[in-house]
Amino acid sequence: MERQEAYNIVLANVKNNNLVKHMLAVEAVMAGLAVKLDQNANDWRLAGLLHDADYEETKNDMPRQGVIIAEKLSQLGIADEICHAIKAHNDKTGTARQSLMDKAIYAADPLTGLIVASTLVLPSKKIADLTVENILNRFKEKSFAKGARRDAILSCVEINLSLEEFVSIALEEMKKISSNLGL
Repeated sequence: MERQEAYNIVLANVKNNNLVKHMLAVEAVMAGLAVKLDQNANDWRLAGLLHDADYEETKNDMPRQGVIIAEKLSQLGIADEICHAIKAHNDKTGTARQSLMDKAIYAADPLTGLIVASTLVLPSKKIADLTVENILNRFKEKSFAKGARRDAILSCVEINLSLEEFVSIALEEMKKISSNLGL
């Protein structure tokens, strides 16, 4: 599947602009992680972009979030590894995280939220002004961005990255698409 086709699926299924931005952020982070880990960047990018494409449909049935879109994508011929990673990003599906892609998307998903929240508390509200140190300090504040699951972010060690290296890659990739994120 080409990237534009995947993006069209997102736009057809997601009306919340902030959710679309979140999926763009996860797409960017996954692409950066794929390069770092010598993986297929296109596949990782697609998993990141499409991982929440069923969120609005399943938000009241969280054990199905990721499953519905993965089933639809499978019918379109999308690789099993991508569909599995999409299901595995959500703990509530019960899908085991096995591959590097599964583990990366699980950790990247909440990190993007922490990075956005860390940006929005800056006086400039510009991601260009955000540093890894800012994010790591916010990470330690349990009351800050409570929805950013720290345990999932810390699972970056399962893909052989330290927290600092993981945050650095994610921040660099999100800065590249700052205009798309409105940051």
